[in-house]
Amino acid sequence: MLNNIGLPGLLLIAVVVLVLFGRGKISALMGEVGKGITAFKRGVKDETAELEKAAEAARDVTPEPANKDKA
Repeated sequence: MLNNIGLPGLLLIAVVVLVLFGRGKISALMGEVGKGITAFKRGVKDETAELEKAAEAARDVTPEPANKDKA
């Protein structure tokens, strides 16, 4: 069903949405979407940095066995 919309259909939907909600509300909505995307990217970046720190801290730090020569 959605495969048959095409460019004219999308333009018609955009015009109807613009008429129903007005330019101001759509602008505010898009601003909030942009803020949400930015917050999501920041969260992913922070989580990646936190995982890298945890991986660095979790390195194997067991001491190597000392070579004891029984001579």
